[in-house]
This record gives sequence, structure tokens and C-alpha cells, in this order.
Amino acid sequence: MELTMKHLKLIFVLAVAIGMAGCQSKVEYGDATEVETVNENFGSTDLQAIAAKMVDSMMTFPPVVVITQSQRPIVFVDRIKNKTSEHIDTESVTDTISNKLLRSGKFRFIDMTKVDSVRKQLDYQNNSGLVDPSTAINFGRQIGAQYMLYGNLSSIVKQAGSTKDVYYKMTMRLMDLETGLIEWSDEKEIRKTKSKSLFGK
Repeated sequence: MELTMKHLKLIFVLAVAIGMAGCQSKVEYGDATEVETVNENFGSTDLQAIAAKMVDSMMTFPPVVVITQSQRPIVFVDRIKNKTSEHIDTESVTDTISNKLLRSGKFRFIDMTKVDSVRKQLDYQNNSGLVDPSTAINFGRQIGAQYMLYGNLSSIVKQAGSTKDVYYKMTMRLMDLETGLIEWSDEKEIRKTKSKSLFGK
């Protein structure tokens, strides 16, 4: 049977359709807590390990246990400083640690990232003339933080031939704002090694 132009066009359309179907990407949900080993860079597994280590350490440190026995101290969390050569979302690390501590029921937090927004809202309530003065929140009524939680994330990267070694260290401290004394400090270390194969990256 001789192929006509119509048959050739039909075969071409089918081939294109099959080819496009084969090239379609597939998206699946994965376990957010599963170990992530896509590359040697700082990833979700590192974030979870650091957050768990820091929270457990702080919550079980004897002086902190004493501090939280009869009260829920008010803590201001300073954004963790990124001292690595990578672009790392340290705000995400800070948020995860803050959330874990808050959910423990032992601490209360002041969100310093929203101070400007709060100031604008209070100014609107007190000075715009649009809000009933009996319902407006007065300036100077917010409670100050008693402690500041802060930290640094640093790294050392070394490479020899086909092997790359990355060492991360997270250091965190809890400072008493009244006295300036450090009430707690700890660090978490992570080391990753990547070896290139002969046939690929």
C-alpha cells in the first residue's frame, strides 16, 4: 500500500503527539523530612537537623529549664547571619527554630520584622481621626523582650581533585538583655563530601 500525503501527515502528527507526551514533566509529592542529597550545598535536611539540635539543646540546658519553670520568657530573635559563600535563606532557619521554641509553650516572642508595620497601624489608630479613641491601642503599651536569641552560620569548603568537602557550623546564643550575660550557647556541625565519578558530575 502506497503512503499518500494524507497518511504521511497523520503519521507526523501522531509522532509529534507521542513525542510531546514522552517529554512531559511529572510532579510528585515527597516526604519533607526525607534526607535530601541532591548536592553538597546547604539543604532542607541540614535546616531540620540544625533546628532540632538547637531547640533540644536550649530546652534541656539546666539554667534555661530554671528560667522557664515559672514563666514564659519573652524572646527577640535576631536573624541568623550567613557567613558562608552560599546564598542561604537564613530567615527560614530562624523561623523554624522560633516556631519550634514557641510551640514548646515555654517562650513568647516579639517579631522585630513587623515593628514598622505595627508602628504604622498604631499611628493610624491614634492620629488618623478615623478610629474610635476608646478602641484605639495606645503607644507605649507593648512589652519589651527579656532575651535575644541570635546566631551565625559559617562554612569551610575544601576541594582536592574530584573530592569536595563542605563543613558547616551553626552557632547560637541566648543573651539576657538586662545584664548582657549569655545564658545559653551551642553549635551544630555538619560535614558533606562530594566525589565526582569518572563518567559524570
